[in-house]
Amino acid sequence: MTRLITLATIALLLSCNTKNEYKMETRSIFPKGVELPKEWFTGNTFIFPLVSKDKNNEFSAGVVTFEPKARTLWHTHPKGQVLIVIEGEGLYQEKGYPARYIRQGDVVNISEDTEHWHGATANSQMAHIAITNYREEEQVTWLQPVTDDEYMKAGGQPIR
Repeated sequence: MTRLITLATIALLLSCNTKNEYKMETRSIFPKGVELPKEWFTGNTFIFPLVSKDKNNEFSAGVVTFEPKARTLWHTHPKGQVLIVIEGEGLYQEKGYPARYIRQGDVVNISEDTEHWHGATANSQMAHIAITNYREEEQVTWLQPVTDDEYMKAGGQPIR
C-alpha cells in the first residue's frame, strides 16, 4: 500500500510540472569545431569540416554551429549551396523576401548567386551541414553585415 501511495505521489508531481523541466536532452553527432572568422559572421560561429574540395568533389561540406543570435553576413555562392539543419532553430533570408524559420530536419536549397544570410534565432543555437559548390576556385562572396534592424525584422534579436 505504501508503495502504491509513493508511485501515485510521484505520478502526481510529474503531471504538475508546468516548467517542462523533463525535456529530452539531445547531443550533436558532430563536434563543435573551430571558431570561424568574425569578418564573416556576427556572434560566435564554429565549423567542423566534413569534406574538402578535391579531384573527386567540386564542393565542400561542413557542420556550422551558430550560438544564439549569431548569423552570417549577406553573401552569395557562385554555384549554390545546400543547408541541412541538424540541430536547433534558425533563420534564413534571401534579399527582397521575408525571412523564414528553419529547424532540425529542414533542407534549404540555395540557387547560385542568390544574396542571402542564415543564422540562429535569439533563443536557440542552430547547426547545419553546409554543402557548398565551387565555380573554379570560388565558393563564396561575402557582402555586408546583416544589421541588427534586419535581424530583428526577420524575427531575431540583436547581439548585446
